[in-house]
Amino acid sequence: MAFTLGATSGIAFLVSAGITYEIIAKDVSSPQTAEINIRKREDTLMKWVHVGMAESAVLVLLAAVIDKQHRTPILAGGFLAMIITEAEYLYAKSSGLAKPGPETEEY
Repeated sequence: MAFTLGATSGIAFLVSAGITYEIIAKDVSSPQTAEINIRKREDTLMKWVHVGMAESAVLVLLAAVIDKQHRTPILAGGFLAMIITEAEYLYAKSSGLAKPGPETEEY
C-alpha cells in the first residue's frame, strides 16, 4: 500500500478519526458515565462500544477502498481513534469497578 502525504492527507486523517468518534458516541454514552455506572451497565455498555467499533471499521474500510489516494491516512485516523476509544472505555470500566463511587442511575 503506497501513499504520499499531500495537502489533503491531514484532512482525510481527521475525517476518518472524527467519523469513528461520532459513530461510537452515537452508540454509547461517555467514558465518564461508564465509569460512574459500570456496575449496573457493564454488559450492555461494552457490547455497544464493540458494536460501534465494528460499525466504524466497516465505514473506515469502505472509505479507504473508495479513496485510494488517501487510503493510508483514512485507515490510520480511523483505527487510531478506535484504539484510543477502546482504551478509554476499558480504563473507565476498570476504574469504576475498582473504586465505585455514587452512581447517577437508580433502578
